[in-house]
Amino acid sequence: MLLMNKAVHLKRLLLGLLVPAIVLLLWQWTGSQPNMAGIMPTPLKVLEGWHSWIFGSPGLGLNPYLGTWVSNVEYSSMRVVQGFVLAAVIGVPLGLLIGWSKLIAQMFDPLIQSLRPIPITAWLPFSIAIFGIRDIGSIFLIFLGGFYAIVVNTTQGARDVDRNLVRAALMMGSSRSQLLYRVVLPAAMPSIFTGLRIGLGISWTAVIVSEMVAVKSGLGYVLWDAYYMGRMDIVLADMVSIGAMGFISDRLIVFIERKVLVWRILQSH
Repeated sequence: MLLMNKAVHLKRLLLGLLVPAIVLLLWQWTGSQPNMAGIMPTPLKVLEGWHSWIFGSPGLGLNPYLGTWVSNVEYSSMRVVQGFVLAAVIGVPLGLLIGWSKLIAQMFDPLIQSLRPIPITAWLPFSIAIFGIRDIGSIFLIFLGGFYAIVVNTTQGARDVDRNLVRAALMMGSSRSQLLYRVVLPAAMPSIFTGLRIGLGISWTAVIVSEMVAVKSGLGYVLWDAYYMGRMDIVLADMVSIGAMGFISDRLIVFIERKVLVWRILQSH
């Protein structure tokens, strides 16, 4: 049985590595073509540039990116955390109330559904006009990016609660507040975590967009600056960094979800 489990895990690992390996081979071949010189650096060139970006000594030579990777990752991560936490703190309770109360839904849902289709890029001029070139403008855009996904998924989760659970709680004398926090909230948790994962991914998109224009630090700023400097190796290393940070943060949400929703795992077994 143990050997069978190891074989299954090994098969999953190999399948997970197959597509990335093919992508790397195609990337290496494309970057090796003479007409792609300076446009699509090979993975090895990107790795060299990434290494100097992480481990280089700042201030040495003419390379402005030496040793600045950690600080820029910290800037972007802190903005994402602040904007995303704010979106979750407001979006989850509001989504529960909209999904549970017809009155709250009539008050807030039309406004949310009207603003939700507006892309983050459309909010950039407004953000700069109100907040200027400062962190608060970036956090505002990140908040918007995460908020709509969180509130919409939470709302749907609250609306899909099994009515038999509600009736049983009412028969046992639960008040409306107890019903909301002890029945609706736990039942809506899978949808809430789905919204959190989607919202977190959009938050990383929003921070990159905002840092290209609204602030002068972070991975988004480096991405745009490196493009103008003709450092496509840094551009691609930056893109990989963004993907890695997004993946790590998503895994963190999944880890928390498994701890909170342990009953779902037990049911699946």
